[in-house]
Amino acid sequence: MAEQTTEKKRFKIETSALRAYTMIGALAVIWVFFHWRTGGNFITAENLSNLMVQTSVTGIIAVGMLMVIVSGNIDLSVGSLLGFAGAVSAIFLTNLGYGILPAVIAAIAVGIFVGAFQGTLVAYFNIPAFIVTLGGLLAWRGVVKGITNSSTVPVSDPQFIAIGQSYLHPTAGWILAVISVAVVLVMVWRRSAVQEEYGLGSGSVGPELMKALVPVAGIVIFIFAMNAYAGIPNPVLLFIGVALLGHFITNNTTFGRYLYAIGGNSEAARLSGINNRLTALKVFALLGAFVGLAAIVSTARLGSATVDAGTLKELDAIAACVIGGASLMGGRGTVFGACLGALIMASLDNGMSSINLENYLQDIIKGVILVTAVGLDMLGKKA
Repeated sequence: MAEQTTEKKRFKIETSALRAYTMIGALAVIWVFFHWRTGGNFITAENLSNLMVQTSVTGIIAVGMLMVIVSGNIDLSVGSLLGFAGAVSAIFLTNLGYGILPAVIAAIAVGIFVGAFQGTLVAYFNIPAFIVTLGGLLAWRGVVKGITNSSTVPVSDPQFIAIGQSYLHPTAGWILAVISVAVVLVMVWRRSAVQEEYGLGSGSVGPELMKALVPVAGIVIFIFAMNAYAGIPNPVLLFIGVALLGHFITNNTTFGRYLYAIGGNSEAARLSGINNRLTALKVFALLGAFVGLAAIVSTARLGSATVDAGTLKELDAIAACVIGGASLMGGRGTVFGACLGALIMASLDNGMSSINLENYLQDIIKGVILVTAVGLDMLGKKA
């Protein structure tokens, strides 16, 4: 019996790894295809830098959306909330004359407040998340139009604009790479020590080092590619920071374990002593904070807050999570998968725009990909 359990665990690990490798393979095919169609202009240092910046806004939202989806909920209002929070930051800077710090705090505070408000309606008033956030999609877009008089609010503060348009110096990028590689190696050593201590393996560092070659190579290639243009873009640094925070929350905290437990079986989670309602409120507030940060990046990148900012971003974020392996039924999904899904979505947008594909065809293709991803997930559950 114990041997069967061990075999099942091994199979799950292999399945998870297979999903990740499949997504990486799909991304590689997408890049090669668009590189061919654009005559060798897709996989270039400049375009890869722009692609990562495009990924950052959707990726930041996708990290928070992943946690909401894992808990068995969904949020359709994040696009409108992004426009709302971005408009507030621009108004603070341009109309009210406040500095960058109050503008940043205001945007994130708006995100947290709206997220907590919607989470309260879902958790304590038992209104389905789909309905609450669908209403929010309409309501917060209306608020944006109201507070901006349906006009664009420009931003001229150079420090604020630098958040979305500046780059980390190449030397600093390599320093960051050295630190990241050192962290990976320390984690390898600690994992080997734990295995030896608990008798889970030989404790040999060699096999773990082999596994670490992939992330180490990824770090070096990433830094090299970004430095080949102008350095790591600031939005990408924020995206990476949010992804690492999301990974830590979902894998190393009690709150993260609660999300998976509630999404897997909410009643069993409640009977085991988990406060389902408070956890739901918290995860919506956390998503709101990430949307506020994404709004800052988006507004700084564009140099203004527009009425239509964030339109359809909720669909991009949800698609990124689903493509990355999250189940809309809850209980399954990883931050890495959501981030990779966001990169795939951004690659499709970037590539289709590069070959001048008609907008209506772009929408059709993205819609088909989303439905296909959900369909494959449902087929996998039946198998």
